[in-house]
Amino acid sequence: MTPAAMPDNMPAPGLERRDGMGRLVAVTWHGTGTHAAHGSARWLVAVDGSACSSRAVAMAARLAALAPGAEVDLVHVQSWLSKEAAETGLARGGWAATAQARQLLDAAGLRWRLHAVMGETAPEIVGLAEALGSHGIAMGSHGLTAAASVLLGSVAYKVLHLAGIPILIVR
Repeated sequence: MTPAAMPDNMPAPGLERRDGMGRLVAVTWHGTGTHAAHGSARWLVAVDGSACSSRAVAMAARLAALAPGAEVDLVHVQSWLSKEAAETGLARGGWAATAQARQLLDAAGLRWRLHAVMGETAPEIVGLAEALGSHGIAMGSHGLTAAASVLLGSVAYKVLHLAGIPILIVR
């Protein structure tokens, strides 16, 4: 990603991943503090900028604070973007949607990393949790009715059924 593509207050990501076409598909920022020691507690929190995801971050922060050296990984998943749109949109979207979450974790003095990825939401969340060795996934639920959930799908429901680790769903 070029420096011109980043907003003034957004630092350059520490890592970038591209697909076979050269399209930017993931960026990662290393946040505050040093990173957790191997084997320490790690929570992955799905963040979409909603009040529900903010409550999930707050709950994960409380749980992480109980374990010395714990770290919180934030993930923001965006739908597929064109190669050109991904160059600016992926990082900007992830950084903007997680502003409140990052502030909460900073205020709590917790270590964090931010992952902005592109793809299908539930599989990306579960795949990242597995790759990072997360102890659990925290996410908000918008509380869709059964009928709406069938029509629209529910990311929380899909993650719950795909993941082999504990899931914390916060309303």
